[in-house]
Amino acid sequence: MPTGPIKSYLWAFFIGSFCWIGLSAKSQQPNIILIMTDDMGFSDIGCYGSEIETPHLDALAKGGLKFSQFYNSSRCCPTRASLMTGLYAHQAGMGGMTGDKGAQHPGYRGHLNKNCMTIAEVLKTNGYLSVQTGKWHLGDKKEWWPSARGFDRTYGSPLGGGFYFNPANFRLKRNIVKNDVILYDDKKATPEGWYTTDVYTEEGFEVIDEAIEKDKPFFWYLAYNAPHYPLKAKEKDIQKYIGKYMKGWDAVREERLQKLKKLNLIKDHVSLSPREKGVPAWESLSEKEKISQDRIMATYAAMIDSIDQNIGKLIHKLKESNVYENTIIMYLHDNGGCAEGGTIGKNNKFLCGTEKSFAYCGKSWANVSNTPFKKFKKNIYEGGIATPFIVHWPKGILPSAVGTTVTQTSHIIDVMATAVDVSGSSYPKKYKGNVIYPLEGKSLSPIFKGDNIFREEPLFFEHAKNKGVRDGYWKLVSHKSDWALYNMKEDRSELIDRSSDYPEKVQSLLAKYQKWAKRCFVE
Repeated sequence: MPTGPIKSYLWAFFIGSFCWIGLSAKSQQPNIILIMTDDMGFSDIGCYGSEIETPHLDALAKGGLKFSQFYNSSRCCPTRASLMTGLYAHQAGMGGMTGDKGAQHPGYRGHLNKNCMTIAEVLKTNGYLSVQTGKWHLGDKKEWWPSARGFDRTYGSPLGGGFYFNPANFRLKRNIVKNDVILYDDKKATPEGWYTTDVYTEEGFEVIDEAIEKDKPFFWYLAYNAPHYPLKAKEKDIQKYIGKYMKGWDAVREERLQKLKKLNLIKDHVSLSPREKGVPAWESLSEKEKISQDRIMATYAAMIDSIDQNIGKLIHKLKESNVYENTIIMYLHDNGGCAEGGTIGKNNKFLCGTEKSFAYCGKSWANVSNTPFKKFKKNIYEGGIATPFIVHWPKGILPSAVGTTVTQTSHIIDVMATAVDVSGSSYPKKYKGNVIYPLEGKSLSPIFKGDNIFREEPLFFEHAKNKGVRDGYWKLVSHKSDWALYNMKEDRSELIDRSSDYPEKVQSLLAKYQKWAKRCFVE
């Protein structure tokens, strides 16, 4: 046994090494950036079949993972609640939108309750600096805004989206706040050249700098309100797509289907769902109508192009700051393409895309967004709940897994579990004196290493009386009426109802749904 100076030296070496290991482990915590867009369909980005140019997202997918069967909760508020908490939306109090149905309806209180924690709140206990930029939409009152739910910095619209150049030109009350101070609203206009997609990106850069200066890992929830209606974009971006949609919605859907198959996101046997009921054949439109519709879709494409441009800025910032390699970036949509506005795209008297215009895609172009699936936002068919999901993490994804397509069925409830896992954080049973519901999701980190995740329970869905359950390759769906059963391995487009062929499967899945609904405050 060493004694004297030698013993002292060895103890000093041991203690120093221990401290170095501890500091090293702490410094290995990844930064986490969660990017969500608003009202985009499954096939709206290049690496998921689109003709819209998204080179930066495509590069993230190529250098990371892309999921072919990832689900959201079919509409903005429920999806955001579930994404932030790792619970089903009703457990967090947001099975509906921001209206409060009262204490007798705990699943529909219109804001996040005290029995859930946000990703920011959990990571804050483990040294993370958190920022939220963009759309919040998880409670209208100030005490429900991001800064009250664990975010150190915030810049965005807590009341929702719907505007791009100036909140005063939106027909509902909206505002822009920075750390709870209102900067712009219906009384104070934004500066010239201000555009949400740009500022929501650039404001987050300040927190990257702050986190690096303070030697902290950061969590950034970047929630773009684009391309939610009313469609507005910069003219230079619109012009890039003018004329590209004169071929019409039928032709674009078919082209996207073929690209999806080539990318192996959809199997070769999958059929394109029929054109949505009431949507006319493109050739039946007049030349004037075609030009108008081309402009509407060009504006929508421009908004997505702008998102990708900003993700390019974000990537550049991460590389410039030397934190790119250990930053995990996750990208997804809050629901499927939005069919609001009528059968075909429509606009007011102002030129589509400009500040005072008010345009919608309509069922026609939303049908394109959701290729090859049927139905839209709010529905539990694939057109409402299937989203792209891209994960990029140079330091954390096994090289042999990079660039692969993940076919394992996954859900937004898995994001919180993943963040807790990769950050080395602990998810508590109690927080601020309140009992916290256990996480519903599974960490996706085994997939990063090329392994499978084992999901014991099915995935469940409910919004506005639309219901569903996905168990293995079976999916049971109700659209405010009888239940339909689909074999997702054979029929991802949900064209053939198998409920009469497998009545026992219907009853089995229905029993599971009813048990879940009772447990999770679903009405």
